[in-house]
Amino acid sequence: MRALHAPQLASLDQPKAFLATIARRLLSNLYRRRALEQAYLEELAHWPEQCHPSPEELALVREALAEIDRLLDGLPARARHAFILHRLEGLSQPDIAEQLGVSLATVERDLRRAFLHCLSVTP
Repeated sequence: MRALHAPQLASLDQPKAFLATIARRLLSNLYRRRALEQAYLEELAHWPEQCHPSPEELALVREALAEIDRLLDGLPARARHAFILHRLEGLSQPDIAEQLGVSLATVERDLRRAFLHCLSVTP
């Protein structure tokens, strides 16, 4: 589906390389999604049993995580990490800068890039 809907499909010079790139990105997405789901399940294992979410809630969380992953796809790793730390972990920008070992200006730039990226991929 990605190949068929690619804007550059009509002017491909190297179709094998194009398909290989799509395959690499799909595998990367799959591994990232599995790692995210595994981290969630490991964290969930530390919760008391009465706090475990229902199967319906788990499905909603998985869908939300997949949507977040889709929105952040294509961002550099540091920008994606900064965005997750800020929006999901609630860290302040100075805390993110300290954790990532970068300047505050770099964190601000990464967050701006991530927000604009999310806006550009949302329908």
